[in-house]
Amino acid sequence: MQKRRIAILGSTGSIGTQALEVIEANPDSFEVEILTAQNNADLLIEQSIKFNPNCVVITNETLYDKVFTALSHTDVKVYAGMKAVEDVVQMDTVDIVLTSMVGYAGLLPTIKAIEAGKHIALANKETLVVAGEIITKLAEEKGVNIYPVDSEHSAIFQCLVGEFHNPIEKIILTASGGPFRGKQRTELETVTKAQALKHPNWVMGAKITIDSASLMNKGLEVIEAKWLFGLQASQIEVVVHPQSIIHSLVQFEDGSMKAQMGLPDMKLPIQFALGFPNRLKSDFPRFDFTKYPSLTFEQPDKKTFRNLQLAFDAMEKGGNLPCIMNAANEVAVEAFLQDKIGFLAMSDFIETCMSKVSFIQKPSIDDYVQTDEETRRFAKELL
Repeated sequence: MQKRRIAILGSTGSIGTQALEVIEANPDSFEVEILTAQNNADLLIEQSIKFNPNCVVITNETLYDKVFTALSHTDVKVYAGMKAVEDVVQMDTVDIVLTSMVGYAGLLPTIKAIEAGKHIALANKETLVVAGEIITKLAEEKGVNIYPVDSEHSAIFQCLVGEFHNPIEKIILTASGGPFRGKQRTELETVTKAQALKHPNWVMGAKITIDSASLMNKGLEVIEAKWLFGLQASQIEVVVHPQSIIHSLVQFEDGSMKAQMGLPDMKLPIQFALGFPNRLKSDFPRFDFTKYPSLTFEQPDKKTFRNLQLAFDAMEKGGNLPCIMNAANEVAVEAFLQDKIGFLAMSDFIETCMSKVSFIQKPSIDDYVQTDEETRRFAKELL
């Protein structure tokens, strides 16, 4: 295949660093065109010296001089600020944009990349949670493919290859259950952020790890799946699978099911998205059935982990409600990480925002931007 030039938005995070490992292992297939980071200037500088991208963006403008000075002996162009991210993704030299920025921040750069006709490797689920209808319509108009990078959505996508003409009866997203699986509400009243940050199977950034512990991550994935695969809420199911070996399943109209399996390793879905339709050879660890004599499944506890139910509610009502839920959750997670609210209080906090912030049935992009700002303002007053 022809070498693809990759822009990585969020190159210093968990997905970004693993994407660079994939690119390094496949120098004939990929090269780094753009790197962006928010605050981790040291790692961005290190990555830039190693991969020699065309340009880099540090979104925290106070760190511009540091990055610029460190890279002044190279050919790498250095920019700063969120507006610069929106500009560089439109460059002619970019083939695929991997959006792995955390949270709502990934929305506008993704829109700009799609408008410029760039294919998207999507690791920022909030983009589709907040503005799924607008994003999918825009991608269709521009002839842009959105390749999912989340392990669950990548699994569904892999199961659908060769099946795109066959209607889906339902999809089943698997969840590990996080570090608190099986615990009752009384046990969760006193959990600490250190406990919540210990995920049993995956190594991820702080925000997504807390979302995983509260099952909000699965809620966001449910909404993302609706838009990625054109589904109704009734066609999406969640099942807890503690071993994280089956990454998700598709059930077709004849009752047959397809599952995508493998060891929990984000590099595989990253590589699949960047290399599609080719499966590139890898030296990732191989699965051994004898080490997993039993794979188990159970229903998620939506009464204890209320965030999952809140996400289904937001998806059912639609409009800007998922945007409100997402912004409230981002504020709640930050507050929990700063010991300002308890683990269980996050759901009450999100629910209050969902009931109080103005609802809009048919929002525009400007409405989403205003909704996000209004929700964060209201949420911070609640703290």
